[in-house]
Amino acid sequence: MTALPPLQGVRVLDLTRVWSGPLAARILADFGAEVIKVEHAAARGPATIPGPASDRASFYPDNDPGPDPYNRSAAFNKLNRSKLSLTLDLAKPSGHQAFCDLAASSDVVLENYSPRVMGNLGIGFDTLSGLNDGIIFVSMPGYGLDGPMRDSVAYGSTLDAECGIASLMGYEGGAAQRLGVALPDPVAGMHAVGAILTAVIQRQKTGKGQHIDLSQLESMACFVADEVVGFQLTGQRPVRRGNRHRWMAPHGVYPCREPDTWVFVGVATDAQWIALASVLGQPQLADDQRFATIMARHQHQDDLDPLIESWTRTRTPMGAMNGLQAASVPAGAVHSAAGVHSDPHLRERGFFVRLTHPSAGTHDYPGQPIRFSETATVFRSDAPLLGQHNRAILGGLLGYPDERIRQLEAEGIIADRPPV
Repeated sequence: MTALPPLQGVRVLDLTRVWSGPLAARILADFGAEVIKVEHAAARGPATIPGPASDRASFYPDNDPGPDPYNRSAAFNKLNRSKLSLTLDLAKPSGHQAFCDLAASSDVVLENYSPRVMGNLGIGFDTLSGLNDGIIFVSMPGYGLDGPMRDSVAYGSTLDAECGIASLMGYEGGAAQRLGVALPDPVAGMHAVGAILTAVIQRQKTGKGQHIDLSQLESMACFVADEVVGFQLTGQRPVRRGNRHRWMAPHGVYPCREPDTWVFVGVATDAQWIALASVLGQPQLADDQRFATIMARHQHQDDLDPLIESWTRTRTPMGAMNGLQAASVPAGAVHSAAGVHSDPHLRERGFFVRLTHPSAGTHDYPGQPIRFSETATVFRSDAPLLGQHNRAILGGLLGYPDERIRQLEAEGIIADRPPV
């Protein structure tokens, strides 16, 4: 690889919080963009999360908050590698001015506040495009910039319910269930990356930036679009299937040898079924009329599952997966977080990136699944310390004299630790 990172020279002002926006900005940073995380000194990290201290300990390395927990959050550090940190109080005139000065020489502003916030702060698209007509301004509110739910509170778990995903989860006859993670957040984050890159290409043609309205609800609703169309065609609500499939069989998660260990098995063709029967040591099952066709297997899943379980219970998840995959039967070990971290395939491909943080120490982080043959992915550093680049940005980039920077510090506009 000899080419520069593809987004080198693109400056992004990251005003986002939690997961969706920080992920989008981190992906841009991985591909070479200069991402400046503009944050209020009081707003960072798990120290702001309510609840017992024991519930927050897992956010910290070795369960130790240390003297600066705002710098040691595992969640924050995972999502903010390779970024610069500038603390600004945007509600105060000096902080507002500093942000406007920075936006005048930037390419992208990314925010995921509720729609009224940026306008109330006086740094909405209309204001910033007056300073820089090439600015690409990305808003990622839960429900979009207009509509009856515009100002409603949104979390990944509420959007999971509203987009229709939760109604599909669970077992037949049982209650709806939410996903194990707040999937609407990363889905919206990846949509934001695509939107930003599209706007950058458009700006190359026109010289003009634009305002991108990215509704996180609509972003996630795209994932259930086939069920919406299906309802229109049939008038029937989708059935909750648990781990089963609408036509594949067998299809499920089966217990393995040790407690709470599992392997997934999914059979889509008759050839795969014949191979599975052989692996189970019961090749005669391939001729059993209950299982001879896809339709027959689907109708007799209650008979199938104990046969598969009797085999998987004698094996580890990886042993079962490897044995089935060797016979071309689709299967996957059900990994815990520890299993994902030690997965030999991910290790062989170098998926994890090892970074050192001055407060949190050295740890592995999920890398970048997108790889270019001719341009490098950049993992410049771990996440920044709070306010680590205040002087470098204000003095070096904007040319503020030392006296002005000291005044901003004295006024509490910038800081390198949360207020007491």
